[in-house]
Amino acid sequence: MPVNLTAPDPASLAPVAGVELGWAEAGIRKANRKDVLVMRIAPGASVAGVFTKNRFCAAPVQVCRAHLNVGRGVRALVVNTGNANAGTGEAGLADAHRTCVETARLLGCDSTQVLPFSTGVIMEPLPVERLIAGLPQAIGRLAPDHWYQAAESIMTTDTVPKAASRRIDLGGHAVTITGIAKGAGMIRPNMATMLGFIATDAGIDPALLPRLTRLAAEQSFNRITVDGDTSTNDSFVVIATGRSSAQRIESINDPRLARLNEAVAAVARELAQAIVRDGEGATKFIEIAVEGAATEDEATRVAYSIAHSPLVKTAFFASDPNLGRILAAVGNAGIDDLDPGRVQLYLNDVWVAQDGGRHPAYREEDGRRVMQAAEIVVRVVLGRGEARATVWTCDLSHEYVSINADYRS
Repeated sequence: MPVNLTAPDPASLAPVAGVELGWAEAGIRKANRKDVLVMRIAPGASVAGVFTKNRFCAAPVQVCRAHLNVGRGVRALVVNTGNANAGTGEAGLADAHRTCVETARLLGCDSTQVLPFSTGVIMEPLPVERLIAGLPQAIGRLAPDHWYQAAESIMTTDTVPKAASRRIDLGGHAVTITGIAKGAGMIRPNMATMLGFIATDAGIDPALLPRLTRLAAEQSFNRITVDGDTSTNDSFVVIATGRSSAQRIESINDPRLARLNEAVAAVARELAQAIVRDGEGATKFIEIAVEGAATEDEATRVAYSIAHSPLVKTAFFASDPNLGRILAAVGNAGIDDLDPGRVQLYLNDVWVAQDGGRHPAYREEDGRRVMQAAEIVVRVVLGRGEARATVWTCDLSHEYVSINADYRS
């Protein structure tokens, strides 16, 4: 069961003017499940994306990058689940291109204006005929209020759909931001998440949107990990349709840009944390906050060293206050001149380690009490400077092994 996470209320997901969503049950991998999503985007929208840094990136990632570079304006996104179309060579690239061609034919646009996305099993041929056969059904369902169904249609091992909305005031005008994401395993994005899509009716110059997208990813999806593995298919896309009454943001100096970035990042953060809460086999949601670092990069390295340690993660699963494992992970983060005698460790309200050693007042029963909670904050103070960083992760359970052992069956 996910950690303090339930499916969103469909009524809470606000439509975004200029975006329509439709889905199909195409039988990509399993029958009778939503597994194809089409998002139609109105002309004139700005679209930007960030993608996996895994060098073995999937065919759709390669096509997305190429089509964004063409710069003709994106008119549609097509997503399939059940098959990643990764590790499929030239045939996989041909299938991704064919998906774009067929979608463009049905929507009346150019194939370079279509971005394809896939998620699922790696190194198996994409059943492209099934995907294409499902496109008319998905297009026939296009409507602006189908965000919940869209979130369902991109799930793989997720147990609940992940979606969020915000409405903000932008210079005296109402602006809507709505997004969906999927992911539960193979999560250490190193750029974004397995799949994430956020749309807003705010208008923004196409030259500015990539920066906003990167900043949003850095504040959200680039701060989560379930198992330390970076997928071949990670993709995060932001769409700005410009259909609100707010004047388009044209300059990096426009104060509204920071407000919009803050709101987009807030939606992205909610989606990113939902991925951790729904991590495969997760029973605990863990926030790791590192303070007093010399640089933000240093703080992030320490946080991820803790979050990726199987010994730390299994201790949290067992509610075992074997907290020396956390100190060991701090020391293993690659900070050569770290002074252990200046390190402090806290677990929620409990001061565990003082100046690199066990706090005189710490009692193991206090550590066990904290670790039995569903949500836990680990705070590390390095005593080296003012920089800080936060990472969100989960524990590592027997169920994680079972899910991944049976994933293809």
